[in-house]
Amino acid sequence: MSDIKIIALGGVRENAKNMYVVEVDDNIYILDCGLKYPENELLGIDTVIPDFEYLRQNERRIVGVFLTHGHADAIGALPYFVSEFDVPVFGSELTIELAKIACANEDAAKDFDDFHIVDEKTEIDFESATVSFFKTTHSVPESFGIVVKTRKGNIVYTGDFKFDQTAAVGYKTDLGRLAEIGHEGVLALLSDSANAENPKETVDEHVIFDFISETFEYHKGRIIVACVASNILRVQQIFEAASANDRKVVLTGHDAEKIVKTAMRLNKLHLPIDDLLVPLKDIKKYNDDEVVILETGRSGEPLKSLQKMALGRHRAVNIHEGDLVLITTTPSHAVETTVAKTRDMIYRAGGTVKAISDEFNSSGHASKNDLELMMNLLEPEYVFPVQGEYRLMSANADCANAIGIDNDHIFLLNKGDVAEFENDKMIVASSVESGNTMIDGSGIGDIGNIVLRDRKILSEDGIFIAVVTIDRKKNKIVDVPKIATRGFVYVKTSRDLMSESSELVANVVQKNLDNKEYDWSHLKQDVRDQLNHFLYEQTKRHPVILPVIMEINARRGGSQGKKKKQAPRAKRNRQRLLERRRKIRKRAVSDLVGPEKTSVPFF
Repeated sequence: MSDIKIIALGGVRENAKNMYVVEVDDNIYILDCGLKYPENELLGIDTVIPDFEYLRQNERRIVGVFLTHGHADAIGALPYFVSEFDVPVFGSELTIELAKIACANEDAAKDFDDFHIVDEKTEIDFESATVSFFKTTHSVPESFGIVVKTRKGNIVYTGDFKFDQTAAVGYKTDLGRLAEIGHEGVLALLSDSANAENPKETVDEHVIFDFISETFEYHKGRIIVACVASNILRVQQIFEAASANDRKVVLTGHDAEKIVKTAMRLNKLHLPIDDLLVPLKDIKKYNDDEVVILETGRSGEPLKSLQKMALGRHRAVNIHEGDLVLITTTPSHAVETTVAKTRDMIYRAGGTVKAISDEFNSSGHASKNDLELMMNLLEPEYVFPVQGEYRLMSANADCANAIGIDNDHIFLLNKGDVAEFENDKMIVASSVESGNTMIDGSGIGDIGNIVLRDRKILSEDGIFIAVVTIDRKKNKIVDVPKIATRGFVYVKTSRDLMSESSELVANVVQKNLDNKEYDWSHLKQDVRDQLNHFLYEQTKRHPVILPVIMEINARRGGSQGKKKKQAPRAKRNRQRLLERRRKIRKRAVSDLVGPEKTSVPFF
């Protein structure tokens, strides 16, 4: 049996949702616990987190969760994890505070308190390994890489990183520490792939600040900035640029005030002047050229808020003529369509748009040159490209090839693959249960492929409802079947289709009724099948078909089909009794509410 294993439960062949398992002997070390925001095809899904099933099966072996930084791709799934697992969580001071904010938003996780603060000097000794940390450059301070030191060598996880030696204090990568780790010997490197296709150096952050400041200086109207709240570096740049140009800053967005106040309390974020921030409710007290509106939130969320602003549906701010919207986030390929749509909406509302990604090669992730430098410093025996879609992982593998690492020492894992170090060689010999757990409102993992399929069909082809009332005593249809549709066809111009559909339903139901031993579920399925074939033939669409069957004079006390015969006298007596009861009920109901009416609420 192998004594070292590496498993990716998320973060491979996809953007975000980072979660990696390192097993040493009988202990499990979890590196990051992130989420991702859904692509367009995941209709109605709020977030996606890793499948924890393998960890449930091995809960007793988990020694802790070790976090690299405070962005959602590293900590976003933590509230759902700690609501199930009672294990310690380790991270830098700011990362832990951001994790606490995330947990406070989930009822099941808000009481979790087994957090432990570490720094770059911390070493945590476990029975089978020692865990330590090293500083990296990213868009949030106190970002770390993680080292799991084993008797076979170090296993290094970079987290999100890039090299920028002009970065401010608290953001610099510790090159000396990396050289030490490499000198100790690195068995495996799990390396950030998010920007691996980029052959150019990422621009230094002071250049970005100059661009923001000039934008604030030369635009004479109102400025709205889209920025992720946990991108502390960018928020600091916006504060300084606003102050330098005599503008106040108004915060809006998901958890914006909590995150900003937390970063300020920890001295990771500073106000150039004391009265820089003004409440959203006071925005009307200032002229357009005196404010910057900072629309923050999680990745992708600022875009949704910008769309509401452009449509005049935001709770406090609407885009109007003369507004400039500055997009500071670098969109992933998954949201490029959303970005383009948002820009168009802003222009139609009278605003204009500038985006940092249009002007500069800006990213918080390692470029090709950065990746090669990291590998040269660490000299790993094996490389595991992670944190990116397959083409990005493949580009990272090319970097490993470029510095002399052979293909059989590079692993492009699928989710759930188990890489085992056995007989002094790394191999992928098995896999564990893995995948996506989808979060929809308060529902966790109760949305599967069938639900998503139905949502997709509803969004594309709509719903078709057929309502039939049958007399079970006579085995006949009482009235013409009623048809209702939503999102399928425009009823007023499709009356022939509705009429033919109603006739089809009547024929299908009556044929089933003529068979006195018909099956209830078979009747509904028969209606679905016949309607599906007919509607596709007429419209080339496949709506969700919902048959609604209502009964009158239903038999009581037994299932459908043949009933046990009663003696003639007993049968006549029962019929008389039932008839008397019906007459009494009818008079009582008539006296109270007038003529009896029946309605069927569709929605």
